[in-house]
Amino acid sequence: MKNMKPYPTEDELPPITMVNEVDFSAHYSYADYMRFEFEERLEIIKGRIFKMSPTPSRIHQGVLTNIFGPIYSILRGKPCHVYTAPFDVRLAKKTKSDKEIFTVVQPDIVVVCDQDKLDKRGCIGAPDIVVEILSPGNCKKELINKYEVYEEAGVKEYWIVSPVYKTFFRYILDDQGKFQSTKLLTEGEEVTTPILPGFKLILEEVFQD
Repeated sequence: MKNMKPYPTEDELPPITMVNEVDFSAHYSYADYMRFEFEERLEIIKGRIFKMSPTPSRIHQGVLTNIFGPIYSILRGKPCHVYTAPFDVRLAKKTKSDKEIFTVVQPDIVVVCDQDKLDKRGCIGAPDIVVEILSPGNCKKELINKYEVYEEAGVKEYWIVSPVYKTFFRYILDDQGKFQSTKLLTEGEEVTTPILPGFKLILEEVFQD
């Protein structure tokens, strides 16, 4: 039996080149995620694989641009950074080991003020602001699954934007580490946040086509 080849370690496992090779009932880590070599975008939430929505619509991308632009402008020359998807956010719990990270998401927009959380692969740890723009078919994932992991990770503000209903909903993390919701906002109202001093988001401009 000395000549028997040992079973490959996780680091030696081959890449996964087709999405139909993924077992959606299995439990995955970020180390597994790094083996994905196909075009389809997937996220891992608490070890479970979720398909991302198909290519975002023109309206979705327009709303994203209308939010990203004002944030980018206010942050120019400042230590905080803003990124748009695809941008991996790894929400580590115990360690930063790839094998021990079981949530990897790609929010539409993230603001990160702690530069120690940024590396060549994205962000490891909770961003200060996460923005999710709803698309048909992904609302349940954003409203339930991601709410839980963002709260647990300590995301300071979680914004949920609906291009269909032209609404803006904001969760703010309190001193006990729990999200508190603000009122539902829509066209004719403005959004400000202490995370971005001087920032003002005019929702009528966000939802203009």
